[in-house]
Amino acid sequence: MYDVDREVAVGSPLGAFLCPEGFEGPRGLRAIAREGSAVVEAARLVRRSAVDRARRRETPYAALAPVRSVEPVVLVPGFMAGDSSLLLMSRHLRKLGYRTYRSTMHANVGCTQEASHALERRIEAIAIKRDRKVTLVGHSLGGLLARGVASRRPDLVEGIITMGSPLLAPGAIHAVLAFDLAVVIALRRAGLGSMMGDDCTSGDCARLSWEQSREEIDPSVAFTSIFSRRDGVVDWRGCLDPSAQTVEVSTSHLGMAVDPAVFDVVSSTLRSHQDHREAAERPRQVTGARLAAVPVA
Repeated sequence: MYDVDREVAVGSPLGAFLCPEGFEGPRGLRAIAREGSAVVEAARLVRRSAVDRARRRETPYAALAPVRSVEPVVLVPGFMAGDSSLLLMSRHLRKLGYRTYRSTMHANVGCTQEASHALERRIEAIAIKRDRKVTLVGHSLGGLLARGVASRRPDLVEGIITMGSPLLAPGAIHAVLAFDLAVVIALRRAGLGSMMGDDCTSGDCARLSWEQSREEIDPSVAFTSIFSRRDGVVDWRGCLDPSAQTVEVSTSHLGMAVDPAVFDVVSSTLRSHQDHREAAERPRQVTGARLAAVPVA
């Protein structure tokens, strides 16, 4: 429910425009309790890792070396999280041969505009260093930042993969997350640190970030959005960006950073991005029949 005069969602520090009509954040204890399954999802990763180690011990050394991919991948954490939250995913992708990079965010609680521009500078430096475009993998808020950068810098971005990112309705969140955000804003008002303020959540900064995240994606940028109906933090319907190929998983919002099922989706999507790029770069072969049909001067 929203108070139009205040232009913010009742009980939330976020602007009402961030939660369009038809969207609503998860409610109640049952919804947030679903996030407890992140422990189970992490246990799946522990089991998977144990099986992989056993398999590697039985595999000849020469067959263990991964095929090195030249595609750089930058991992972008969600709200209140830092690069360490995606460390396990980074290790998984590195084992598969991908070059992974941190976003350099210690905690994603700062101004979204500043974070977006810092991310753009980061991927620009990596793109120059590696002499190729970068793929962005973003969790939650990190996915919104990734989409915003991709929309304005398709010259730098090969593709983006978002995980539990409410791209259509970033304001459709659970009350617990809204409370956490209110605490961050209160700390900013108290002068403690460079964090999100009122302008970043309901003012001009928030509107600009929202508009940038809704800009059209260049067709050359591959775009995949991973969502879960079990998400207890954001409205999963907000992840269904019409510009993206959507993939459903059965995991919690927090668990997307540790669930091996999500890791598999991310790695397979990266492979499809790479296959698509290699096919586009492969020179077209001209058949003998075509050559014979060309008149000789």
